[in-house]
Amino acid sequence: MEVRLQKYLADAGVASRRKAEELIAQGKVKVNGKVVTEMGCKIDPKKDEVTYLDQKIDTKETKMVYIMLNKPVGYVTTAKEQFGRPAVVDLVKGVKERIFPVGRLDYDTSGLLLLTNDGDLTYKLTHPKHDVDKTYIAKLYGIPDEGALQKFRRGVTIDGVRTKPAKIQIIDKDKDGRFCTAEIIIHEGRNRQVRKMCEAIKHPVAQLQRVATGELKLGSLEKGKYRHLTEKEVKYLKKL
Repeated sequence: MEVRLQKYLADAGVASRRKAEELIAQGKVKVNGKVVTEMGCKIDPKKDEVTYLDQKIDTKETKMVYIMLNKPVGYVTTAKEQFGRPAVVDLVKGVKERIFPVGRLDYDTSGLLLLTNDGDLTYKLTHPKHDVDKTYIAKLYGIPDEGALQKFRRGVTIDGVRTKPAKIQIIDKDKDGRFCTAEIIIHEGRNRQVRKMCEAIKHPVAQLQRVATGELKLGSLEKGKYRHLTEKEVKYLKKL
């Protein structure tokens, strides 16, 4: 049975499907000894030999790994970083498989981040058509009034595009009114979306932490630490 080359690479844990497309375009992938750069290329896993950076890829030997990390501030959400800043994968020790982040968390944002070598699951969880709730705890400058909160909930325009409706509720306020703490739930994963939405209602983010993705909760996992997902949690993600 033939499969698209980028899906095969993702299933083998080389990279997420989108990243695999970049690797193909960069000429880093060969099929039967020949460089392939076309996205439409299909291969037969039983007959064709696929290599990435001249290393043979075999999906049969790949063990799927699913990890939850409590990302600290000051780490980039990439497998490698061109400017030498620490990356989230540096925090995961003793895992032989090549893992990559599911989606992104900003350099200045902490909290729940999933890492895996399951490219197919990564593709599904990050695709716009799959609306997975992402819950954040945000420390905001000032205290939004009801008008600002309703504006946020209806959706605001960022980068020229209106966001989908979101949820926000104030859960704590400073006595002097300089800051408040809000729980925010969004369904999209646009670049720096929570920060930009808060700026749009004139209450910028001072601190931001993601505490849940769907039904997966960060819980008591310490900052900078990680754990493997349970079988129940993996099944839940695959049903989304």
